[in-house]
Amino acid sequence: MTEPTADAPTPAGAPSPARSERGWAKLLIALAAFLFVPTLPQLRALLPIEQTMVLFVPALAACALVGWWAGGRAFLAVAWVGIAVLLTVQQSDAPNAFYNLVRGWSLLLAGAFGLVCLFNLRRPVFTRALLALGITLVLAMVMSLLGPVTIAHASKTVADEFARRNTETMSTLSNVISSHPAEWKQLTDRVPQLAQMPAETSKELDVLSDWGHQVFPALLALESLAALALAWSAYHRLSRTRLGPPLHPLREFRFNDQLVWGLIVGLTIMLLPTLSSLTGVGKNLLVFFGALYALRGFGVLSWFMSPGRLGLTLVIGFVMLLAPVLNYIAALAFMMLGVAALALGLGDTWADWRSRARTTL
Repeated sequence: MTEPTADAPTPAGAPSPARSERGWAKLLIALAAFLFVPTLPQLRALLPIEQTMVLFVPALAACALVGWWAGGRAFLAVAWVGIAVLLTVQQSDAPNAFYNLVRGWSLLLAGAFGLVCLFNLRRPVFTRALLALGITLVLAMVMSLLGPVTIAHASKTVADEFARRNTETMSTLSNVISSHPAEWKQLTDRVPQLAQMPAETSKELDVLSDWGHQVFPALLALESLAALALAWSAYHRLSRTRLGPPLHPLREFRFNDQLVWGLIVGLTIMLLPTLSSLTGVGKNLLVFFGALYALRGFGVLSWFMSPGRLGLTLVIGFVMLLAPVLNYIAALAFMMLGVAALALGLGDTWADWRSRARTTL
């Protein structure tokens, strides 16, 4: 199938076919990371949702429904809506309060994103995702005020879920050690520090869970944005009916500079003693907008580095995180890289590094 050219315009009223996206390879890698990285023990103790398929599938179903409304294939919409229903119903047999919260959030998010895509045809996907996220947050707050699940109840449910995950992780580690006593004794004889690993791991998981509980809304919002971006990209590779502008590569990632006020407000709350009652809000604002600006900084880095170099560096860093000895070095390197990316992203608000690079060529 060939793409329409300027000499062969699309007939009026017909759905505009999308140009070919940038292939499946990078998307599949990103999707695999989104689905499997949150299942790692340390990230299970930190991230709100470990089964991220619950976020991705309803969002993709919402995109397919909007595409059907725009003139796309009905089969694609029916298929993905059916998969979303099966995924939602499959887990509902086991009474799990946390999963009920996650399921409600994912359905609200997908519905809000579908409505935003339906009525905002010219906005970029990041703006649509932010609007959908804002709508979902407002609806969740209203439901918590009017419904049986209050904010305090939801907070306790989240804390219980993190405790369950940590207990499960430590139980698995204990089972592995107890099922291989001879091998474990040999390891501890060679490296005595390993004998403290279970206790240190338990403390580390508790610290991560405490931090994850404090900034749960911000991390949930970031996971939701990632799910919407991946669903948008996957839909435009499955369907030729475009819902809007394509998702730009990381090296071109930028957003409205007015979002810097979110970071300023969060920093103000954290620094002023008179606003100590809003410390939780300040932390979440700093984490959410700080992550966005760090991502923008990574875009600036990607712009100036050779193609694929930044991705290769990050992959090597994640592999080092899994190594017993190198993980501390990798964690320190990631912290330094994150701080540098945040500084670059904030500086890009005023300096616009990538436009300066163009003018000097």
